[in-house]
Amino acid sequence: MSQSKPVVPQNDNVAHALAGAGGGILSMALTYPLITLSTRAQVESKRSADTTFLAAIQKIVAREGISGLYSGLSSALFGISVTNFVYYYWYEWTRAFFEAAAVKAGRASKKLITVESMIAGAIAGSATVILTNPIWVVNTRMTTRNAAAADEKNAAALPGAPPAPKKPSTIGTLLALLKNEGPQALFAGVVPALVLVINPILQYTLFEQMKNAVEKRRKMTATLAFFLGAAGKLFATSVTYPYITVKSQMHVAPAGDGTGAQKREGMMEAINRVVREEGYAGLYKGIGPKVTQSVLTAAFLFAFKDVLYEQTVKLRGRVTRKALA
Repeated sequence: MSQSKPVVPQNDNVAHALAGAGGGILSMALTYPLITLSTRAQVESKRSADTTFLAAIQKIVAREGISGLYSGLSSALFGISVTNFVYYYWYEWTRAFFEAAAVKAGRASKKLITVESMIAGAIAGSATVILTNPIWVVNTRMTTRNAAAADEKNAAALPGAPPAPKKPSTIGTLLALLKNEGPQALFAGVVPALVLVINPILQYTLFEQMKNAVEKRRKMTATLAFFLGAAGKLFATSVTYPYITVKSQMHVAPAGDGTGAQKREGMMEAINRVVREEGYAGLYKGIGPKVTQSVLTAAFLFAFKDVLYEQTVKLRGRVTRKALA
């Protein structure tokens, strides 16, 4: 057992969940333009997606202004706060269970072994996907439809053209989706999302094992957590990126032709379609900004989380003492 922070109860699920939510909000706010670039590249045609990083930024800014890089930010911040809260709550709950079992079994160390880390990640990831998939469907729709709204706005500037529609809001997008496609549309892409549970499993398992190795030699710091988190996310995202592409396409697919046919496209059908139409490279559209964003987000998250966790515990302690005074 580590003796560096004895005053902080490491099995406090809620404190970890709140810290994870706060860290997620801060890290996503810092890297969100990269999410916009990656998501649009994933769902656009091959010709549109084959643009350089700077050219894609210039295109969005010229068409929509700087705000275009932050399309859907409000729903994304809400989504990441809920996602991280649920994930860290269940991950810490599962970890505490395994640690208690290790103590009862008389194991020399109660730190999670690799298999236990993977099981904890699978449980937390599956719960998170099922509860938060609707949020990310709405966010993907907003991120991509704001681009279409900008095109319509430019067309409306021509003489005799009808007025341009307003950019969709989070609530407006949700209501329109429910009205036009039904509640089942909120779970579009849930199968590849469940497959993508392997992403945080790989990420957190690698992070935990590297962290355990580091803590045998020195005290863990925010800077070390930053680089370990970056390494874990780089590996996980590189391995699972084709499924991220397919998930984004399935989130917007029902709006494609208005016939509803695309709703029945399964995960393997979507993968085969992308390979058939665009080659295997089509599965990796937008990987540059996505990997950059994912690595930076994870790095900032791990750097922020431990600090926020300790502050959350301290704040709760002060509130408790005042309530008992």
